[in-house]
Amino acid sequence: MAADPTRRTLLRLALAAGGAAIVPAGAAAGRPGPSLPDGLSQGETRRVSAILSADTIDLEDGLRVRLAGVQAPVPARHGAPAWPLSVEAAAETGTLCLGRGVTLHYADDRRDRWQRALAHVTIEDGVWLQGHLLQRGLARVYTWPRTALGARTMLDLERTARSNRRGIWSERFYRIRNPAETWGDLDSWQIVEGRVADAAIVRGTGYLNFGLDWRNDFTFRIESDPRRAFKRAGIDVADLTGRRVRGRGWVFPTNGPMIDLTHPAQLEILED
Repeated sequence: MAADPTRRTLLRLALAAGGAAIVPAGAAAGRPGPSLPDGLSQGETRRVSAILSADTIDLEDGLRVRLAGVQAPVPARHGAPAWPLSVEAAAETGTLCLGRGVTLHYADDRRDRWQRALAHVTIEDGVWLQGHLLQRGLARVYTWPRTALGARTMLDLERTARSNRRGIWSERFYRIRNPAETWGDLDSWQIVEGRVADAAIVRGTGYLNFGLDWRNDFTFRIESDPRRAFKRAGIDVADLTGRRVRGRGWVFPTNGPMIDLTHPAQLEILED
């Protein structure tokens, strides 16, 4: 009898992860896990046919799904090396859902520019895939303005995994950056934490500066439309001088390293 292709794929993932045993997903069905956030709209139910990475899967009808709200370790591609734990994270997703039925759940945007579905995924046994990966430390929160529903729940899961050094949070590669070191992180997506030296509003745009030399020091920028969204979320950018904050996004050079904050889920106001 020919081998089940699902089992062959899981075996390849296990071998690539260093021989770790792959446990059938059904064996974990009774284990409690995080609940899917409220407010999402239920979409398609299909069977998973392939795992491209921990956060990207293909369904049997050809639809490619990019897990909304999270970023998992990236496999090797286009000549760039794999990120640490990319194989292990993909193996976890494969264990949970390859060959099984899943249901998609949407926030506002349902497709990205490559026509991938941007969805939260629940597996036929009720496991919420994003929550599971975050809880295991195999993904980090990565939202966009119209896919940020449930961000607070996801940030809580990420925070707990990080405090327990689970998965990626035991790897220096994924560490939270301090503002002074971000010159070494240009053209990459990072989480940056520090104390705001000066919060300024210039022609409607907010700037959270982390040093006195705005031409060289790290800055979070919040343009006028996002700043109004921050205000509605209870965050007055102008009042953040002296506050310790944690933000996330793409680091680019503009008078020093900078991250554009486009929606409130990108910024956490921390307790001293």
